[in-house]
Amino acid sequence: MRIGVVFPQTEIGADVGAVRAYGQAAEELGFRHLMAYDHVVGADPAVHQGWQGPYDLRSTFHEPMVLFGYLAALTSLELVTGVIILPQRQTVLVAKQAAEVDLLSAGRLRLGVGLGWNQVEYEALGQDFTTRGRRIEEQVGLMRRLWTEESVTFGGAFHRVTGAGLAPLPVRRPIPVWFGGQSPPAYRRAGRLADGWFPQMSPGPDLDAAKAMVEEAAAQAGRDPATLGMEGRVSWTGDAGDLVASARRWRESGATHLAVNTMKAGLRSADEHIGALAAAADALGLRTG
Repeated sequence: MRIGVVFPQTEIGADVGAVRAYGQAAEELGFRHLMAYDHVVGADPAVHQGWQGPYDLRSTFHEPMVLFGYLAALTSLELVTGVIILPQRQTVLVAKQAAEVDLLSAGRLRLGVGLGWNQVEYEALGQDFTTRGRRIEEQVGLMRRLWTEESVTFGGAFHRVTGAGLAPLPVRRPIPVWFGGQSPPAYRRAGRLADGWFPQMSPGPDLDAAKAMVEEAAAQAGRDPATLGMEGRVSWTGDAGDLVASARRWRESGATHLAVNTMKAGLRSADEHIGALAAAADALGLRTG
């Protein structure tokens, strides 16, 4: 099971030095990948009365593709979007950005995608919130063709490309695409189309049921369910024993990857996040030196 970190988007702030220090420390501590959440704009609660979203316009979010272009030169970590809200972005542009990050990182991009929940953000980006489920399936198919073919002609319900292609192409052709989601349609979509998936629950009966849906959909699509990756997530609480026990449960549940999240643990600086990662790395036996 490959163990990485969740980049502390909402808590690391705007200091470039802190971003650099965090990424380099994660690698030095023995973590294998860095996952970044995605939001482009935040809603203003003063305008959107009764706003209930977990983030608003004061929540900091570094743009994942630009962030990864920066970190690609500073670390050898695998870079994971967890997840890009694909239907609110232009498909061909995402394919181009992903190809460039994959190239600059020597094939270290894993593109996690999902539908999202923020209608305010969809409106700001000029995209239709109501068709996002249907569009994401077409988007993934089109991106994979753009990553593997010199010239693409494509006509779908939402996209039209006529004799066009990306140059340079990515290192990995196609780039691995993983799906997020927390509903039966999302699980079935992951089984049909994804290279892996991100469960949004802890190990237990709910995970078992979701995993069964993913695997059934994969088998029905003529795919081998054993080839699909699964990435769990554990939150740092300051209790190393609890972290190790949670990691063990994920491994027993069949996770191929795991990410340690230090957000919402009362940490006040990049240095404190790095300190928590150091304790987690020691507890998980990641440091060998």
